Amino acid sequence: MKYKIILSAFLVFNVLYTNAQDAVATQDEINKFYKTKTYVVFDSNIFGSYNKGIKKAIEQNWTLTEVEFIDETKYSKMKYSYRNSFMVRTKVKFTKDKSKTAYTFLSLLLGSKKGGSMSAMPDLCSFPLSYYNVDYDKYIYKLGAIVMFMQNHVKVTQENPNLSSKNILKYYSKNAEELGNKTLYVLKDELASDVNTISKIKAYYSGNVKIVEPEIIKKAIADKDPNVVFLHKVGPDSNSQKMRIYKVIMGASDGKLYYFNYHKYKKGKAPDAFLAKDFKSL
Repeated sequence: MKYKIILSAFLVFNVLYTNAQDAVATQDEINKFYKTKTYVVFDSNIFGSYNKGIKKAIEQNWTLTEVEFIDETKYSKMKYSYRNSFMVRTKVKFTKDKSKTAYTFLSLLLGSKKGGSMSAMPDLCSFPLSYYNVDYDKYIYKLGAIVMFMQNHVKVTQENPNLSSKNILKYYSKNAEELGNKTLYVLKDELASDVNTISKIKAYYSGNVKIVEPEIIKKAIADKDPNVVFLHKVGPDSNSQKMRIYKVIMGASDGKLYYFNYHKYKKGKAPDAFLAKDFKSL
């Protein structure tokens, strides 16, 4: 996995920690991207589930550019050319985060003559998969939707050149108005104890919710079910007062973003989970 101290990343992270002017790709970078071939970089662990998962997600969903799957050795040689783009898992730390917490992102990057430094490679979109070293199984079944989101984000930023870190969150937040027509799929172990049953949830949210297993979410994504949205939670393996829990609701059919927020872990008050106040915000 590649490592960078990130200066430009998408989602709530860019507003919290990064240089605002770099958070959305420029029109020139986007135009260059469409002329590239996208190389999807496999993980060095050939026996892990990630390579199989990302290959399937790309083959079933990616349409923007021609693609090829490569290993990290080829990536290290090819990343210096602007004619190449890359989808690669990255280990990320944020420049303004004093806790020095590390995350795993899926990043869509442009090649650059300065490719020796990953932070110098133009970032079309970076999406948080998990805290660093969290098991693949926490996100592998959601890769199809994540790839669709990244693809659509490139289109959105191309079609809306006025978007920047100052207004990108507002742009995506308006999608929350459509949640009333969707069914929200959640995992029981990702819910706080006061909202871990349907009856408890109803006290805070009147929309349709189903508590399901990961395989059900995986199937909804594979089927591109337009009526389903699901929770993607990024949380730590171990609890700490400094840890942030990020919560994203996205569409199974297209990766569309409907909600995102975060909170700091507080023992007994704010667990590593989707909270009652999150349901109230929907």
